[in-house]
Amino acid sequence: MQRLVKTAIFTANRREAEQSCLALLQGCDAVSKLSQIHAHVLKSGLQNNPLVLTKFAATASDLKAIDYASSFLFSGDADTHLYDSFLFNTVIRAYAQTSHEKHKALCFYNVMVQGSVLPNKFTYPFVLKACAGIGDLNLGKSVHGSVVKFGFDADVHVCNTMVHMYCCCGGGIEFARKVFDEMPKLDSVSWSAMIGGYVRVGWSTDSVELFREMQMAGVKPDEITMVSVLSACTDLGALELGKWVESYIEKEGIHKSVELCNALIDMFAKCGNVDKALKLFRNMSGRTIVSWTSVIDGLAMHGRGMEAIALFEEMIGTGVAPDDVAFLGLLSACSHSGLVEKGKRYFSSMVEKFQIVPKIEHYGCMVDMFCRAGHVKEASEFIQKMPIEPNPIVMRTLISACHAHGELKLGESITKQLIRSEPMQESNYVLLSNIYAKMNHWDKKTKIREAMDKKGMKKIPGSTMIELDHEIYEFVAGDKSHRQSKEIYEMVEEMGRKMKKAGYVPTTSEVLLDINEEDKEDALNRHSEKLAIAFALLNTPPGTPIRIVKNLRVCDDCHSATKFISKVYNREIVVRDRNRFHHFKDGMCSCRDFW
Repeated sequence: MQRLVKTAIFTANRREAEQSCLALLQGCDAVSKLSQIHAHVLKSGLQNNPLVLTKFAATASDLKAIDYASSFLFSGDADTHLYDSFLFNTVIRAYAQTSHEKHKALCFYNVMVQGSVLPNKFTYPFVLKACAGIGDLNLGKSVHGSVVKFGFDADVHVCNTMVHMYCCCGGGIEFARKVFDEMPKLDSVSWSAMIGGYVRVGWSTDSVELFREMQMAGVKPDEITMVSVLSACTDLGALELGKWVESYIEKEGIHKSVELCNALIDMFAKCGNVDKALKLFRNMSGRTIVSWTSVIDGLAMHGRGMEAIALFEEMIGTGVAPDDVAFLGLLSACSHSGLVEKGKRYFSSMVEKFQIVPKIEHYGCMVDMFCRAGHVKEASEFIQKMPIEPNPIVMRTLISACHAHGELKLGESITKQLIRSEPMQESNYVLLSNIYAKMNHWDKKTKIREAMDKKGMKKIPGSTMIELDHEIYEFVAGDKSHRQSKEIYEMVEEMGRKMKKAGYVPTTSEVLLDINEEDKEDALNRHSEKLAIAFALLNTPPGTPIRIVKNLRVCDDCHSATKFISKVYNREIVVRDRNRFHHFKDGMCSCRDFW
C-alpha cells in the first residue's frame, strides 16, 4: 500500500513538473529564458519526456534557436529510443524552414528512420520541402522511394509537396508531372503546385494550358494559383490573357491579397501597360516594398526614368525604407533613361544615407548606365575601381558597349580574357565574333565559329512571341513552320518595299556572314520579330496596336525597321526585348534609340 502511495505521489509530482515546464515554454520569448528552462527540465528529470522535449523544440524553432535545441535533444546522453515521431517532425520541420541548413532536416530524418521511429504522413512534407530547398534531384528520388515504401504515396498532402519538390530540382519537371498525373485525388493545391512548377522552369505556355485543364475539371483556383498564372502571363508578355485573368479574379471573388495585387501590378507593367499597373498600385489599401519596387521597375523598363525616381522619392516620403531591390530598379531607371548624374548620386546614397552595401548587381547597373550613355572609358575605369571582382555579366556589358560605340580593340582584348576564364561560355565567342564582323575580319570570325562548332556550342536562336485571340504564337529566325508561312513571307517582302520607299536602309553590318549585300538583306528579313510583325499585320484590324516579346536584345536593323513599319502601316508596335520596352509610333521609338 505504501509503495502504491509513493508511486502515486511520484507520478503526480512528475505530472506537475511536466505541466510546469510546458507552461514555462508556452510563455518563453527569448533564448536566454530558453536556457533557464533547459536547466529546469534537467533538474526535473524530464530530459527524456517526449511531450516536454517536443514543446522545447517547437519553442526553440520559433526563437530561431533550433541548433541549441538539437544539441541538447541529441547529445550523447540522450535516450533517443524514447523519442516519438512528433518530436522528430518538429526538429525536421524547423530545419526545413531555415534558409541555409535544410540538409540537417535530412540528417535528422535519417536518425529517425535508423532509430526505428516510424515516419508518419506529417513527416514527409517537411522532408520533401527540405529536398526542394536543396534542389538535389537524386536525393528527392530517394525520399520518394521511402514515401512509397512506408505507404504514403496516396496521401494528397504528401504528393502535393512531392510535386513541388520535383519542380524545384533541375530537370525534375517531368517527374513532377508523372506524380501529378498518377495522384488518385487532386485538390486546388495539387493544381497550383504543378502550374507554379511550370512557371518556375520557364514552361509558361504549359502552365496556362494546365490552368485551362483545371477550369475544365471544375476545381476552383485560389489566390496562390492565380499568382502563378499571372507570372506565366508576365513571362509570355500575354497582356490580353492577363486582362482576362484579372476579370476572372473579380468574377470568382478570389481574395485579392497583397501578393496577388503585386502579381497583377507586375504583370501589367511587364506586359506593356505600365499605366494600368500604376493605377492598381494607387488603389491598393496596403502596400509592401514589393508593390513599390514592381512599379519602379516597370517604369524603368519603359524608359520613364523621371517618373520612377519620383515614385522612389514618394516611397521614402511615406516612411518605407528602400531595400537593395528598390535600388536595383532605381539604378535601372537611370540607366534606361540616360540619367547618369542622378544614377551616380543615388548609387552613393545607398551606402552614405541608407547603409546598404552594393551587390554585384548594383555595380552591374552602374556599368550598364555608363555603357548605354556611351561612356565606355568611364565604365572601364569604374570596373577597375570596384571593391568586388566583376562577374562575367558585367564584363559582357562592357564588351557590348565596346562593339556598339566603336571601341573594338578594347572589346577584342576584354573578350579574349573572358574566353580564357570561361572557355565553355558560348556568349563570349559570339561577342568576339560580332566584333570581328564589325572590323571586317572575316577570317578571324570564321575561326571563332569553327572553335564554337568543335566545342559543340551554338548561338541562342532569336525568337519572338505574339499573343492573338488568347493563343501564343512563337517565331524563330527563318521560321517556315507556321500554317500562314507563305503569306507571312509575302507580307515581309511588302514591308521591305514600303519601308525602302519611306527611306529605310538595312543595317547589313550586323549580319555576321561574309556574303553580298543582297543576301545580307535577305538574312535580316528572316529575323523573328519581322516575321511576328508580318503575322500581326495579316491577322489584326488596321490601326490596332501590335505587341511582341523578343527573347534577346532587339538588333539595330530590326529596331530601325520597326520604326518605319509603325509609320508606314500606322500601327503602334510595343516590343519587349531582354532589356526593356520599346514603344514604336509614327516612326519614333520611346527609347529615343537608347537601349
